[in-house]
Amino acid sequence: MAPSICVLVVEDEPLIRMDIVDFLIGEGFEVLEAANADEAIDLLEANAQIQIMFTDIDMPGSMDGIKLSAAVRDRWPPIRIVATSGHRAVSVTDLPKGSLFYAKPYDNAAIATSLRDLVST
Repeated sequence: MAPSICVLVVEDEPLIRMDIVDFLIGEGFEVLEAANADEAIDLLEANAQIQIMFTDIDMPGSMDGIKLSAAVRDRWPPIRIVATSGHRAVSVTDLPKGSLFYAKPYDNAAIATSLRDLVST
């Protein structure tokens, strides 16, 4: 069996976060969750096994998902980034190179497939 992929889910809406976290756990991913960028940075600093960050763009707090993605790319370059938003269209040029973007509502199965694909490349 392949080793589990560790994903950090950053989503300020609790029900949306719970839904994708539960789905990813059911798909065999190891999942950490944060409600905002500050919590995400704390988890990244404490968990070297994180391979992918799946983040919402529109979040309250010190930075939105675009700024968080840039910060993660600067501090943790190997971490792959997948972003999502239900409020605005984001170009992949707004995100660090190699990142993916999904508009909400997204298909959980498509997210899981993309996360696996990102780690295998």
